[in-house]
Amino acid sequence: MSHHPLLDLPPLTAGAFAATERRMAELLGTANDVVITQGEALLPLEGAIRGAARPGSTALNVVTGPYGRTFGDWLRDAGAQVVELSVPFDRAVTADQVARALERHRGIDLVSLVHAEAATGTSNPVAGIGPVVRAHGALLMLDAVASVAAEPLRTDAWGVDLCVVGAQKAMGGPAGVSAVAVSERAWRRLADNPAAPRRSYLSLLDWKERWIDSGRRALPHAPAQLEMLALAACLDRIEADGLDAVIARHRGAADRAREGAFDLGLSPYVTDARDAAPVATTVRTPQGIHAGALAAAALTADPEVPIAAGAGPLAADLLRVDHYGRWADPAVVDRALAALGAALKR
Repeated sequence: MSHHPLLDLPPLTAGAFAATERRMAELLGTANDVVITQGEALLPLEGAIRGAARPGSTALNVVTGPYGRTFGDWLRDAGAQVVELSVPFDRAVTADQVARALERHRGIDLVSLVHAEAATGTSNPVAGIGPVVRAHGALLMLDAVASVAAEPLRTDAWGVDLCVVGAQKAMGGPAGVSAVAVSERAWRRLADNPAAPRRSYLSLLDWKERWIDSGRRALPHAPAQLEMLALAACLDRIEADGLDAVIARHRGAADRAREGAFDLGLSPYVTDARDAAPVATTVRTPQGIHAGALAAAALTADPEVPIAAGAGPLAADLLRVDHYGRWADPAVVDRALAALGAALKR
């Protein structure tokens, strides 16, 4: 029988799993517990929301893109009353807007927010929002899937109670593994919620009871070795390059893409550069040109470039140039802009 390096892998030890959790905690800037979950980041996002929301609770759901709408559905499914704070998708929410919403609805005890919206190209100012939420006494759940390793993420300093990340974007890793940092306040909230998932793949409490509280001596189930090895390799690369350098590389790619879009005569979808995310640059397509057709023409010119049309209500008018992970590279950005320029000429 022939041997393949991706098959017949030895079991991952509890010690190796725990060591990767500690490295993830350092990346997230947290002393809180970090749970690495065996699935795409929607798994811990849904687990966090369904664990923290409950009948009788009131949640402020900040909607700055498509994921915010999904979070609102989950919150309502969990029995929470949902107050929606929606802003146009071409700008970020402000800390003042969040503060006013909390003041109008004093009973809010949970806030859900996306850090970087890759779908729209915006990034929300968590550094200012987190302290506002904490002063109100509410829990803050943050979707940092697109922002981790692309821009500063200081979980503890910003008062984030549930911080969910994935490896597939700026970290440059696989989509099949994700993580969530859980504060002591959040653990108490989950434990006090009789409706929180238990004995379920969505259950964060199971991880606490069967893994963390037992001293991380025995894993509750067999982890996905390939994804865990890939996650460790991502951390190796980030640590070798230095997190500040990785963040600077993403910001440099974003600036280059935004300047290049202007040179092509295109208008950035996110008008204020301070609101622009470092993982994707979005542009408005010229009048009369469908974004899907423009993306297809660009991919015909160069099939390898990270260009895509928007989704849902943005499908016709928004085009996205991704520059995260291995695509956060000036050469990749220049190729994407060249393909986009060729498509516009056509």
